[in-house]
Amino acid sequence: MTSKSTDKGVKEKITLQLTSEIIRHRLRSEGARFHANDNISEYIFPGELESLEKEVAMRVKELLKSLLIDVDNDHNSQETAERVSRMYINEVFKGRYKKQPKVTDFPNAKNLDEIYTLGPISVRSACSHHLVPIIGDCWIGIKPGDKVIGISKFARVADWVFSRPHIQEEAVMILADEIESLCEPKGLAILVKAKHFCMCWRGVKEPNTSMINSVVRGDFRHDPSLKQEFFELVKQQPSALSCN
Repeated sequence: MTSKSTDKGVKEKITLQLTSEIIRHRLRSEGARFHANDNISEYIFPGELESLEKEVAMRVKELLKSLLIDVDNDHNSQETAERVSRMYINEVFKGRYKKQPKVTDFPNAKNLDEIYTLGPISVRSACSHHLVPIIGDCWIGIKPGDKVIGISKFARVADWVFSRPHIQEEAVMILADEIESLCEPKGLAILVKAKHFCMCWRGVKEPNTSMINSVVRGDFRHDPSLKQEFFELVKQQPSALSCN
């Protein structure tokens, strides 16, 4: 290898290693939080995600080597680091790095005031403690205010919120905050039922255990009959969870 190509390789490696440091410095300078379930897209500049993806691949490769996996000669593992990096940044953790899906709101011209529910909406996340999957179903109940949004947008926003490392309790609260911000409903109820692979796949290895939690706000919180109606409607929309 020539001196020039060696210098180029060293400079490229340094640049890749610094991508996360550049973004982290920007976050800290702005006093922005960057916990596992935070969206940091506004602090990532054009072109940086591509560089970050390469940096993550480099670090995953080092992890695999530390696990004594022969990434140079094992044909099944030679491109694993790159696949894992793409998966984290562009798929399973995209809710951290990508901006919120575009959502258009419309006036509630007919003054609709009856509640409606949506579900089950499939949600996929990762336990922030072990980075293994959380897979489940979500139900959303709305009592409309002055604005409404298309029903498919609830699924898109739920996917965006859950596509981050989470604990389930916080994920539901973040989703509620986002929906309230988007359509300002008079009432909002959310229920999530999910399997946690940190229990199914490791640890106690309980494949049949699921976690259910909910949040109710506005009229659903203050009117017990509306809250009861939401949970009764959810019962009519069965889920199909599986850890097997």
